[in-house]
This record gives sequence, C-alpha cells and structure tokens, in this order.
Amino acid sequence: ILLKKSGIPTFSRRFSLQEARRAENYLKRDLEWKGNGSILEHVKRKGQSQQLALDILRNEFKLDVVMAEDSFKVKVTDYLKRGAHFHEREWKLVNRKVEQGLVFLSSDETVRLIRKELDELIGSKIQSINIESIPDTFQERVRDIKTLANSTLEIVTFSGEYPPCVKHGIEVLERGENLSHSGRFLLATYLLARGQTVDQIVPLFKNAPDYNERITRYQLEHISGSLGKGTKYQCPSCDKLKSENLCFAIPDCDGIINPIQFGKKRKANA
Repeated sequence: ILLKKSGIPTFSRRFSLQEARRAENYLKRDLEWKGNGSILEHVKRKGQSQQLALDILRNEFKLDVVMAEDSFKVKVTDYLKRGAHFHEREWKLVNRKVEQGLVFLSSDETVRLIRKELDELIGSKIQSINIESIPDTFQERVRDIKTLANSTLEIVTFSGEYPPCVKHGIEVLERGENLSHSGRFLLATYLLARGQTVDQIVPLFKNAPDYNERITRYQLEHISGSLGKGTKYQCPSCDKLKSENLCFAIPDCDGIINPIQFGKKRKANA
C-alpha cells in the first residue's frame, strides 16, 4: 500500500520482483524431492503441497507439468516458448533429455521456466490496487519513501548512435523497469563489441529492480570472456532478436543481420 501510494514505479517493481522470488522459492520447496526414495514415494508424503504447486503452474501460467519417477516433464512447445530466453548451454533443447515430446526438468528448472511470468503477475496485482486515501501516519511513511527515492535512484544515460533494439533496452533500464534476460544479454554483448569496458557498462543496470553490483559485474565479466572458460559471447542476430520480441526495426536497419552492423552501411553510402 505504501509503495503504491508513493507513486514510485521503480520501488514497486523492486518489491514485486522480490515477492516473485519469494513465491518462486515456495514453489521450488513444494516441488522439490529430497531423500533416498523415488519421487512417487515423496508424493505420498507431500502430496497435498506438491499438487498445489502443480495446480498453480497449470492454472496461473498454463504450464502442464507431468511428474516422472525422478524428475518433471513439460511439453516441448511449452519449454521452447519459455526456455528460448535463456542463453546458458544447458537450456538448449539439444542438451536436454526429451522423450515423446516431453522435456525432462528438475524442480528448480521447472519453476525457473515461469520466472518472468511470475514477476509480471505479481507486478500487475500491485498496479491494479486502487487506494483512495490512507491514514496520516501512513502518509508520513510515504514521504519517507519518496525522500529515500530521491537520495538513491539515479538516471544513467548513454549517448551514441545505437540501433533501436539497444535503445529500447537502455530506455527500459533508465525508467527503472525490469529488462528481460535476453534484453540484458543483448545490451551486454553489443556494448562490449562496441569497445566499452565492464566498468563502463555496470552503471547502466543500476536502476534495474533486481540490481546487484557484484552479480552484474560477474555476469558481464563472464559474457566478456574474462571469467570462466574464456568464451566471449557474441551479440545475437536480428533473427534471434525477432524471435524474442526484441526487434524494433526502423528503415535504417534495412539490410543488416546483426545490431553491430547498424549505421555502418549508411555511413559507407554517405
């Protein structure tokens, strides 16, 4: 109520994201199997809570989950719809166990599939709250929240001739909104390819609802190839971005197949 009344979207989004993570942990706990017995034996002990989790996945997120003896299974179409946004190798369909049109998953992986939808669901619930008035004591807390916002939120802007897909991602972050995993991957790979350093890119994500400098820096260093096996990830192609609804093409995009090429053709013809 206080966040809604304060009218600060960034704080509301951070709250909804944290609530989504909390709900995600509850779902994982209910689906999780521990012990030496089979998952079918586990169902007998925790059948009620586990069935509730499965019902939530089915009714709220239209994700039908089938229990196997030691894992969970979802339809390939459901998996591709949600898993396509993950760039880790283990999420590629060719690296998954698939039988009769069903993809095998652990409890953690099953819940992670609906992470984005869970965040959006809770966020929409918060936005739909209609508050006409609150007590004076609550008004004081609202003023405290606004004061805190003025002292902590920053507007970080980047100048330059960026392709519209990159501009869109930057604008989302500048508004303090939650950019998808694929959108963040696009920004990171594009800016690194343009010669920016990890130190220069980190501040761009500061207004993200789930911002954590340590994690952000770690992920950027991993993408840049300075951590891990030294693999430097490349900027995704325009076709890939279209499949993830991250393409916002304009006439100047004509003839390019990767955002890195944006502007080069026009300059050559100038």
